[in-house]
Amino acid sequence: MSARTARAGTGRRRALLTGVVTLLVAMPFVWMVSLAFKPKTEVFSYPPKLLPDQPTLDNFAYVWNSTNIPGAMANSLVVATLTVAGNCIAATAAGYALARIDFRGSRLLFTTVLGSAMVPSIVQLIPLFLIVKGFPLAGGNDLFGQGGSGLLDSHAGLVLPMLVQPLNIYLARQYFLDMPGELAEAGRLDGAGELRIFWQIYLPLARPIVATIAILSFTGAWEDFLWPLVAVSSPEMQTLPLALSSFAGSGVTQYGPLMAGTFIAIVPVLVIFVAGQRHFVQGLGAGGVKG
Repeated sequence: MSARTARAGTGRRRALLTGVVTLLVAMPFVWMVSLAFKPKTEVFSYPPKLLPDQPTLDNFAYVWNSTNIPGAMANSLVVATLTVAGNCIAATAAGYALARIDFRGSRLLFTTVLGSAMVPSIVQLIPLFLIVKGFPLAGGNDLFGQGGSGLLDSHAGLVLPMLVQPLNIYLARQYFLDMPGELAEAGRLDGAGELRIFWQIYLPLARPIVATIAILSFTGAWEDFLWPLVAVSSPEMQTLPLALSSFAGSGVTQYGPLMAGTFIAIVPVLVIFVAGQRHFVQGLGAGGVKG
């Protein structure tokens, strides 16, 4: 009885700790939602109230009708969709090749990919800018990448640096390493090439890691602020984070519209994560076990 009582007490303490941590993590989100539905007169009311006295949708109406948030949201959706497609196809194919195809230099190539994942994004900013600006035959450039703006201020320029992420290649490689090698051998005995083996045998069994890569890629592209800030110059090409930053300009922050816009920006990420949560957990767990 004493051991059972001790286990029950430990369980209650863990539940209490989990509840406290969850409350601390969720409180900023709850307060953001509260501010999004508050009129301007209640934003700085004292004492502060979690629930607004007069809930309103004016902040959402202002954000949707009087700003460029809808256009910025469409730009972010295009960039995120292309980024997800590129990573789900190219990163999984590269991960399969590094895991299941024995070719000269594969270890060196994997080490290079892994090393590039450790380079801070701020260090890559200037090289990426020069590559995108000097892209041949784009944006008025000649064959040598001179004379124009290249892919700057375009969807292609926003997508290119995120099209294939080293971390996603690493996760895919680890996942395919954990899958039975006999599947590839059976396919080769039947005369299938490596592309067919990957596409028809391994990829259908790799849904968890594909979902994981899709969620990570979508979230990274959807929330990215620094690269669009550098690569975009026209309001028409702004992404959602850039458009939201305009509410904090000129030294005056419009907290109600800012929180409403932020709430709108968070909803797609929440929907995608909830839809793929089971596969996401499986993909991270399986991809991080085998080295």
